[in-house]
Amino acid sequence: MGLNDYYVAALKGTLLSRVKNIAIVDISHAVKPFDISEAAFLVRSCFQNFPENTIHVIGVDSEPIVNFSGTDGSFPSILVYQKQYFISNDNGFFGAFLQENQPESFWRIDDVLSNPNLFKFPTKNMLVAAGIELLNGKSIEEIASPMEGYKNALTLTAVSETNLIRGHIVHIDNFGNAITNVHRSLFEQVGKNAPFTIRFKKQAYFIDVISNSYNEVMPGEKVAIFNENDFLEIAINRGANGSTGGAEQLFGLHLQDMIRIDFTPQGSRETLESLF
Repeated sequence: MGLNDYYVAALKGTLLSRVKNIAIVDISHAVKPFDISEAAFLVRSCFQNFPENTIHVIGVDSEPIVNFSGTDGSFPSILVYQKQYFISNDNGFFGAFLQENQPESFWRIDDVLSNPNLFKFPTKNMLVAAGIELLNGKSIEEIASPMEGYKNALTLTAVSETNLIRGHIVHIDNFGNAITNVHRSLFEQVGKNAPFTIRFKKQAYFIDVISNSYNEVMPGEKVAIFNENDFLEIAINRGANGSTGGAEQLFGLHLQDMIRIDFTPQGSRETLESLF
C-alpha cells in the first residue's frame, strides 16, 4: 500500500480503536502491487521471529474474486501454521508461502461476501476485521469454516542437475543485495564440497568462495554469503544503493535474473581441461 496515502494509518487506527494493548509490527509496505510471490518471500523470511498466536495480515491483492460458476474465485481466508495465523485473500499467497510445507489448518472467513461495502477496502474491512475478532477472544471456528485446499501462486524454484544449480534472484533488499532461491542444503547436496563458480549477469561476473560475513572481503569487493535464512546472497561489502552502489546497481542485477553455479569435482572433465 506504500506510505504516501492514508491506507496504513487507517488500518492501524482501526486496530488501536478496537483492540486493547495491541502490538503492531510492520513487515513491509513496499511490496509491488499484486506481487504475491514477493509478499510470500518477505513473510516467510521473518515470521519465525514472532511469538505464538501472532496474527499476520497480508494486504496484497486483497479484493476477493467471486466466481459463482465454480471454485476459481479467491476468498478471504486464514492459514494456521507453526501456531501463528496468516490472514490473506486466497490468491496464491498461501501456497507460495508454505511451498512444500503443510499447514496445521486452513479456513475460509464466513459472512464477508454478502456485504458489498466491505469490498471498498477489503484489507481493513475483511482481513483486519477477522484478526480483530481473533484478538478479542473469538475462536477461529466462530468466524471461519474449515477448507481443504488453497491456491498456489507460481514462484521461481532453483533446479539442479549433475554438478550444476540454476537459481534466480527473488529479492533485492534496500542495500542492493541480491537474494537468490538457492538454499544452502541444495548447494551442499549438489556440490559435495567440490570447487565451484557462481556466475551471474555476465561471464566476467563470478564468485568462487562463500564467505561467512560481508567483512571477510575488502570494502567494495563482491561477496557471496548464505544469509540468516540460508539462502545464497550476492552483495558488495559496504556497498549500498544510494551511496557507493550495491550489487543491484554495480552488476545490473534484476529480479528473476538467473544465477548459475558450476561445480568441478576432482576428476571431472572440466577439471582435466583446465590443466591444458
